[in-house]
Amino acid sequence: MRETEQLAALARIHELLEGQGIDYWLFGGWAVDFRAGAVTRAHDDLDLAVWQTDHERIAELLAADGWKHAPEAGEDGYTGYERGSVRIELAFLARDETGRVYTPLRQGRGAWPDEAFKDDVADLLGVRTRLISLGALVAEKSEAHDDPIVAAKDRADLSTLSRFI
Repeated sequence: MRETEQLAALARIHELLEGQGIDYWLFGGWAVDFRAGAVTRAHDDLDLAVWQTDHERIAELLAADGWKHAPEAGEDGYTGYERGSVRIELAFLARDETGRVYTPLRQGRGAWPDEAFKDDVADLLGVRTRLISLGALVAEKSEAHDDPIVAAKDRADLSTLSRFI
């Protein structure tokens, strides 16, 4: 079952990163499910935000754990890794001179809401993870998308999150 494999992978990644003192935050659809305390829909991947300066250490940890770097053509501000049928996508974070967090892009910056990266932690089906703040998750899921499949998933996720805001 795909969700079981994804949750097991997230548990292992949490163990690897926490064990090395590396900050990360779950975002996207799985973060919605952790907020809801239940699996609400199928997910294609695990979305994690990490400090860009930690990427080399993370890449080494993932490689030692059997993950393969699997970048997509044209990726910008993120990269992917795969192990078996599970894919994780790492979005990179940096701080500007004012302390504001952003994703470095080839041409500019990807914005994140203020206060997105706190100490929020949640458990789901025996798996513990760090995740972006509820406000940041709502903002992420409220962004407009041209892809009708992505837009439909975001509408469903916002409906789930509406119980908590």
